[in-house]
Amino acid sequence: MLHGLIPFCFPGVPHVRCAFGTRSFGSIACDPAGGVPAPPSRQRLASCLPGAAGFAEARQVHGVDILYEPDMQDPGTPPLREADGMAGTRAGLALMIKTADCQPILLAHEGGRHILALHCGWRGSRQDFPCLAVQEFCAHYRLDPAELWAVRGPSLGPAAAEFVHFDREWGRDYLPWYRERERSMDLWSLTRSQLVRAGLKAGRVLGLDLCTFEGHETFFSYRHHRKCGSEDGRQPNLIWIAQK
Repeated sequence: MLHGLIPFCFPGVPHVRCAFGTRSFGSIACDPAGGVPAPPSRQRLASCLPGAAGFAEARQVHGVDILYEPDMQDPGTPPLREADGMAGTRAGLALMIKTADCQPILLAHEGGRHILALHCGWRGSRQDFPCLAVQEFCAHYRLDPAELWAVRGPSLGPAAAEFVHFDREWGRDYLPWYRERERSMDLWSLTRSQLVRAGLKAGRVLGLDLCTFEGHETFFSYRHHRKCGSEDGRQPNLIWIAQK
């Protein structure tokens, strides 16, 4: 771990790099209109990413829209365009997903020229966002989903994803991923299933099995914040094509 970021690289795709943030890096939440100024961590983010000159982000709304070829973000201002996915081909521009329990899902084509970043909370999972996003991404760039790699970053683990209103919020189609006795959803396995159904090879769907709620001392956790009144925050999760 360097500078509070957990690095990750896909096998055989050396020019595509990923990084998952932690508490020690600092929150990257930014909302000047709401009285939340841009923290120093946003200003130094790009300098921590080898081969990146800046980052792009979207205003995440728990939807299923993808922003293609986004512009570089001014670290001092919040994003204006709404989307929960970003895709690009520009070397040196990191695509950033902000999370505090939701799943950051980062994908890359084996050729190293196309990347996709997804923000997937439980509403995104319920809308089949991982599968829909892969299908749209591949159609947009004319890619074969069997040639993609995916990695799921730190997020709410199976033991902590409690849903006491399962019938209303999910429904019987999602019973295979529901632990009735614990009243919790295995969102990690659900995401894996959705990505494989979209055409990814099972061996190319990877994951960092780190629960943000159980590891709240290491990661920001929205559920822990609401339960225990600890400070709120968002950690960055990024994927980029390194500049040569």
